Amino acid sequence: MSRGVEHKIKTLPYLAAEVRRLQRAGKTVVQCHGVFDLIHPGHLRHFAAARREGDVLVVTLTADRYVKRGPGRPLFSEHLRAESLAALELVDFVAIVASPTAVECLETLRPNVYVKGPDYRQARDDVTGMITAEKQAVERHGGRLHITDDIVFSSTQLINAELDVQPPLIRRYLQRLANDYSVGTITQLLQRLEQLRILVIGDAIIDQYDYVRPLGKSGKEPLVVSKFVERESFAGGVLATATHVASLSRNVRLATLLGRRHSWREFIDEKLSPRINPKFFYRRGAVTTVKRRYVSEGRAQKMFEIYFIDDTLLDRTGETAVIRWLAKMQKNLDLIIVNDFGHGFITEGIIAAIRRSRRKLAINVQTNGANAGFNLVTKYPRADFVCVDEVELRYAAHDRDGDLKHIMKKISRQLKCELLVTTRGRKGSLSWSRSEGFIATPAFATQVVDAVGAGDAFFAYAAPCFAAGFPPTLVPFVGNVAGSLATQIVGNRSAVELPDVLKFIGRLLK
Repeated sequence: MSRGVEHKIKTLPYLAAEVRRLQRAGKTVVQCHGVFDLIHPGHLRHFAAARREGDVLVVTLTADRYVKRGPGRPLFSEHLRAESLAALELVDFVAIVASPTAVECLETLRPNVYVKGPDYRQARDDVTGMITAEKQAVERHGGRLHITDDIVFSSTQLINAELDVQPPLIRRYLQRLANDYSVGTITQLLQRLEQLRILVIGDAIIDQYDYVRPLGKSGKEPLVVSKFVERESFAGGVLATATHVASLSRNVRLATLLGRRHSWREFIDEKLSPRINPKFFYRRGAVTTVKRRYVSEGRAQKMFEIYFIDDTLLDRTGETAVIRWLAKMQKNLDLIIVNDFGHGFITEGIIAAIRRSRRKLAINVQTNGANAGFNLVTKYPRADFVCVDEVELRYAAHDRDGDLKHIMKKISRQLKCELLVTTRGRKGSLSWSRSEGFIATPAFATQVVDAVGAGDAFFAYAAPCFAAGFPPTLVPFVGNVAGSLATQIVGNRSAVELPDVLKFIGRLLK
């Protein structure tokens, strides 16, 4: 850290005490908050305008792990950002905030004035939806919100234009997309999805990460010995997909199968979004599927995996109950999303009942260690939207090395679908649309924290976009944005939220 600025950088509790002392001395404390990834003239003028509102200027910045602007951001670490801010003569104190919004630090610091830029003058223009909560937080303790009216620069635009953070191929793709669709247009389209009536049906999975510390080789056997550190559990499978979908729609129903012997129901109820209306069916004498991964603590590298599973097909009594429930539900739906992991819930009878529905149908059929080669997308006689990865598609076509485009056309004709998307990891996705032909969409994740759940996030966002009639080029774009954000989340620790998707889209297309 540069000499002469370290005295300005404080912890939040220390700074709160300092703010109280200053206020008791009759000083007016002003606070600004943001990411401040690249300091530019717009920031300097913003700070100058803020300083005119009081005697002391406090700048708080979002910690790295809470910056939700997509892979590769922030460009500079929280410590470098704090040091840059502290080096400014206009700034009196700096603090790093370990929370996703400014509300928590406003409650702690209780400034006299909280200053935001002109982009926040109209609350409806704030894609995060937090400016109202921030205003209430500062006013709750006798402060006020002040909106500046000065020249505005975009850090994102400057980074995109001057620092070449994206490879040339992706930059050209984004430039073409930005010429056809503005950020405002895409934002409006996504916000309209909240009225869609959606059913998400499929296999519930509890994902567990057992973090271990490798110790070395066993003295008596050719085994690697590891020390258990801690366990983290996530609501995975269709539970994760439904939670992603609930960030888009206020009308989400969920149908899934739990084990009666150990249902994990209390855990699931705690993890599901309150927007979801769940219907749980139960298998007697079984446990809800648990997939336990042993993960090296230091490098987050997965070492070994165990399934606790009963993947026999649901019995006739259970199948009949599901079919009857579907018959009652389907008239109140716009879209049925099927997330089929091949763990025994989705039977031929249930597939037939889903197929008879006249609602839009989106399917994702997954291959995993329990069903490789047996759980194929072709078991569905029809679908409007299909999303699978390349390996799963090749399994379905029984074609390991053939031309991918030829395979996609073949499966698309077989399932009579309007849009088929093949996800390809770091290669992005390739789509086949009846109206547009082939559409290649690049991946936007530059650094992957954890790929688990990225495909589910892609599908969860792409399917409603398709059902709402988005142009075929936008469906995989939105899906890739959601999938890229999911790669920054460990397992299914949290959902990909719409405000973060909107911020990432704004970053990409500016």
